[in-house]
Amino acid sequence: MTGGGTGGHIYPAIAIADEIKKRDPQAEILFVGAERGLEKKLVPERGYDIELITVAGFNRKNPLKNIEVIRKLMKGNAQAKKIIRDFAPDFVVGTGGYASAPTVKTAQAMGIPTYIHEQNAFPGVTNKLLEKKVRKVFLGFAKAEEFFKSQDKLVVTGNPVRDEFMTGSKAEAREKLDFGRDEFVLLAFGGSQGAGRVNKAMLSVIKEFNGKEGVRVVLGAGSYYYAAIMESFKEEGLELADNINIIEFIRDMASYLKAADLVVSRSGALTVAEATVSGAPAIFIPSPMVTGNHQYYNALAVAEKGGAKIIEEKDLEDQMLIDKIYEFMGNKEKLEEMAQASSKCGQREATKIICDSILEDYIND
Repeated sequence: MTGGGTGGHIYPAIAIADEIKKRDPQAEILFVGAERGLEKKLVPERGYDIELITVAGFNRKNPLKNIEVIRKLMKGNAQAKKIIRDFAPDFVVGTGGYASAPTVKTAQAMGIPTYIHEQNAFPGVTNKLLEKKVRKVFLGFAKAEEFFKSQDKLVVTGNPVRDEFMTGSKAEAREKLDFGRDEFVLLAFGGSQGAGRVNKAMLSVIKEFNGKEGVRVVLGAGSYYYAAIMESFKEEGLELADNINIIEFIRDMASYLKAADLVVSRSGALTVAEATVSGAPAIFIPSPMVTGNHQYYNALAVAEKGGAKIIEEKDLEDQMLIDKIYEFMGNKEKLEEMAQASSKCGQREATKIICDSILEDYIND
């Protein structure tokens, strides 16, 4: 398995690995990641071995810096070749991120079957370049089909989500997290690394609901922004009440999504997948700083079915977000309708479809 950088690339790979391991406990699985990615922490926590390679992205603003990038890529390719030669895998699955491309390309050059998974509605350049020599391209969204040339290789699967998102109830999640059964629980986060604009809006939300009875606000601030947001509260002299939880990185996202009455978040592919299989109503704030505005299209796939509302960042105002939260708090019927619509958008068979397809090839080989 190779992929990483952010949770959006890491967790789908872990979900696929978990499914393979469930089917064959003797299967040997090795992850290949980047030295600076979150995978070096998250993958071992799930019980898998990982090897790290040197990689970097191209600098479009300062082309001269790409001399160093190319040097790192050459080193990473050599490292990937040694890892693959030593481990001798039967197949390689790439789920995106810096480490994915050199590992998949190296495996292809060595004659090893390869597969890739594209999480977003608007695919990245790397996967479009890799499609020529992979056996199959698994897609998180059907809309991505139009961007690939090898139509015979495409399999629309949805995004792989770990089993824990599809089990348990809201009551069980709240008991586990020590939340009140009747509290209105608002969960906000901006992805594995956080999102500055979402956090900024949530500062106002937290001030509004700080100490308010019957309401709990949970903010996953992200490792990049956590210190800054805590400093902001300190500078403003705001003492956080017990109903406010600020978390650097949410590891048990399954429980928090299950416990939530409403989610405010970016709309990365994995976030959308996890929210929908959990049946969580959401206000999605797509990041405008992504290729092809793909987060907007990820969110739109749910919003069109009634499972979410979209606020584009250019339209986001702090008071508007507060008003929207109050609107949902006062309309439990609407929230329940959204929860059901969100759940219907969830693809619970994605991991199974991917593993069925790969293992069918393996058996036939």
